[in-house]
Amino acid sequence: MKGYIQVYTGNGKGKTTAALGLAIRAAGAGLRVFIGQFIKSGDYSEIKALKRFDDLIHVRQFGKGRFIMGPPAEEDLWAARQGLIEIRAAMASGTYNILILEEANVAVTCGLFKLDELLAVIAEKPAELEIIITGRNAHPDLIEKADLVTEMKEIKHYYQKGVPARVGIEK
Repeated sequence: MKGYIQVYTGNGKGKTTAALGLAIRAAGAGLRVFIGQFIKSGDYSEIKALKRFDDLIHVRQFGKGRFIMGPPAEEDLWAARQGLIEIRAAMASGTYNILILEEANVAVTCGLFKLDELLAVIAEKPAELEIIITGRNAHPDLIEKADLVTEMKEIKHYYQKGVPARVGIEK
């Protein structure tokens, strides 16, 4: 089966949810998935749920779980670079059918790694591997390389009325 490059971007809610939905669908078909999270850290509800599929879905967190305002700290840069090393190792291993780089677009925007580094990872993609890249502000060069691009567009969000992120819905 030929693998493609998918990008889920935009300011609307649902990018990670779509990628995780694809991971669960893939596991249901017996495919193996590697998820690298570049911003998040911690035991979010999705992490707890995905542990039920740990024979087929492997999750690694390379983020420090905080917003990056201004230049990233050295520990943030180190974690992101380690993430890229592990992503490349997962790709080269032949173990996985799908690779999800969650919030990789945000990692580029925040300066955790350069766009060229992300594009280099994509260039190394084996033909049969599917890659999904999520996060707002996907760079036009990444969009050009992708085979499928979905933009989540925010029309209305209850967050604007002061509703905090809810367990099981947004976190």
